[in-house]
Amino acid sequence: MKIVYTDYAKDTIRDRKFSKEIIEDALKNPDEIVKGKNDRKISHKIIGNKLLRVIFEEHAKTYIVITAYYTKPERYIKNENKF
Repeated sequence: MKIVYTDYAKDTIRDRKFSKEIIEDALKNPDEIVKGKNDRKISHKIIGNKLLRVIFEEHAKTYIVITAYYTKPERYIKNENKF
């Protein structure tokens, strides 16, 4: 699977000091994937006591990363809208 980053994703990943490795691990080995808006998907990965959310689109064999951020797991992990 090829992974491409939008300019916005590159900026936010740099600003939030994420490594591309942690983003790619969340995409390749997610704890769950849920439906997002506008046919986007959201990869969830628990890291320590935080939830990493990676918003992406899937086209052919390519993941296009839109953005990523940490949040509280209890806010999103409900096992709803799973693919």
